[in-house]
Amino acid sequence: MSIPDKIKTWQMVKPSDPKTGEKGVIELTEYDLPEIGPGEVLIEIAGCGVCHTDLGYFYDGVPTVVPAPLTLGHEISGTVIAGDAEWVGREVIVPAVMPCNQCDICKSGRGNRCLSQKMPGNSIGIYGGYSSHIVLPAEDLCHIKERNLPLSNLSVIADAVTTPYQAAMRADLKEGDLVIVTGASGGVGSNMCQVAKALGAKVVIGIDIDDERLKRNLEYGADAVINSRELDAKGVKGRIKEIAKEHGVPSNWGWKIFECSGVKPGQELALALLSFVGKLIVVGYTMAKTEYMLSKLMAFDAEIIGTWGCLPKYYPAVLDLVNAGKIQLAPFIETRPMSTVVEVLEEVHDRRTDKRIILEPDFS
Repeated sequence: MSIPDKIKTWQMVKPSDPKTGEKGVIELTEYDLPEIGPGEVLIEIAGCGVCHTDLGYFYDGVPTVVPAPLTLGHEISGTVIAGDAEWVGREVIVPAVMPCNQCDICKSGRGNRCLSQKMPGNSIGIYGGYSSHIVLPAEDLCHIKERNLPLSNLSVIADAVTTPYQAAMRADLKEGDLVIVTGASGGVGSNMCQVAKALGAKVVIGIDIDDERLKRNLEYGADAVINSRELDAKGVKGRIKEIAKEHGVPSNWGWKIFECSGVKPGQELALALLSFVGKLIVVGYTMAKTEYMLSKLMAFDAEIIGTWGCLPKYYPAVLDLVNAGKIQLAPFIETRPMSTVVEVLEEVHDRRTDKRIILEPDFS
């Protein structure tokens, strides 16, 4: 693999303006290869997943730490071709958030929310994964020692799979738990079902509004599914209690609810389901506001927990689950040439696909 003089990239020149309706611009460009500093590596990108977060940045007015022009993309896999000699030649997954590993937050064990963290496609100069190459610190890279899938396919581990794993750690998920996933059929939600089952949840209930996608959840992690389009919150809760009794788990306490929809109705439903000594883990993101009577937390002795990204130390364990077949990626992903990035963003934004699309570089 040759070291390029230039890095080619599909750059977000400007984001869309949701207030005026002005459409954003993404253009093919290139820039000089930045200096590779001590402890850094140059990665030739094999694939970059298209995440809901990217759509928020491009379409919905969600601000990036580094303003445009900026290349999006934070689900990256590839091969190290230069830099730190220990890493050259290794296939790697790039953590979506890379902590500084020096600050007090990092030392407390919460480095996934480090205030100095680096996130491709958000807070690292102009750099992101919709590119031919990227220069990054080597310290927290996940070395892929073995794999059963093409290297590009493993890019989605960097967020769509590790984020649910981090959420499970925050929830202290244990064998025998009853787990509820709202937004179960989305990219993160479908993996949340699989992660919960792989970690020993006795019953995993997927909730969404599409029957066909819910049927797929039953094949991958979910023990039961509920279409919330057909029921109000009281009806959903009643159905969950029935399912709990059928499986011999507590039907009115201790539920662990993972809100993965990232939409207001999903969040409102998740809040309505929170009950005695339960936990609600907020995984999905939306700019919409919701209303909740906080005193219920006191009355229920319940918890609402936010979760962000995933600690790099968990990546090898997640990769092991994928390699062991306990988490399936293939049914949920599709690869496209990176040159189709504009069309792909529109397709995903318009919900015209039920797959996590991975962009593979095809620069000439």
